[in-house]
Amino acid sequence: MWLKTWLVAALLAALPSQGRAEDPAGRYRLADGHDAASELIISADGHFQYALSAGALDEHAEGHWMRMGERIALFTDPKPVPPVFSADPSATREDAKLTLLVAWPNGRGIAGIDFRIGFATGEPVTGYTQDYGWSMPPEDTRLPLWIELAEPIHGVVSSRFPIDLATGHALHFTLTPNDIEVFDFGGAEAEVTPGELHLHRGESVLRYVRVKP
Repeated sequence: MWLKTWLVAALLAALPSQGRAEDPAGRYRLADGHDAASELIISADGHFQYALSAGALDEHAEGHWMRMGERIALFTDPKPVPPVFSADPSATREDAKLTLLVAWPNGRGIAGIDFRIGFATGEPVTGYTQDYGWSMPPEDTRLPLWIELAEPIHGVVSSRFPIDLATGHALHFTLTPNDIEVFDFGGAEAEVTPGELHLHRGESVLRYVRVKP
């Protein structure tokens, strides 16, 4: 009887464990995307490192991970400080022409900042800045009331700023980058299967493959 019991136990031990979570520790590289490269290192000590380059976007992060059922959750440490737009004092112009300049804290103008300007009448105007700024077409004489800004590469969106022409026609804003290139995982979850890791990022799922040692 004892021999039969021992044989059953041995056979059960040799079978694959049902429901056993895959060990996530390892180095992974993004498998999809022709113009994107990314690497994710999951360490056995509970830490991770991440980097991604896709077109004009470069970002990185490091932090800790923890199990969430059959998935793992990633948390960036320390929590990054998001970039922010701020309004600077407007200047007056002799020609009373509305202009816009968005700059870094060092004063260097930024190209490619999307904007949306609302008026007392008619539809808003949309466009994007050059490094020297942007000017309102002279034929548009409507009264501007507000402006919204966005840096599309990193998804930075401003609040709605009011426009008061009594204080000046030359609008100036500063984009303080803070940790603009650090991605905040904020508990983003990933499924680990043999040889692969599927990272849930917003509505997308990024497929990584394990790099053999």
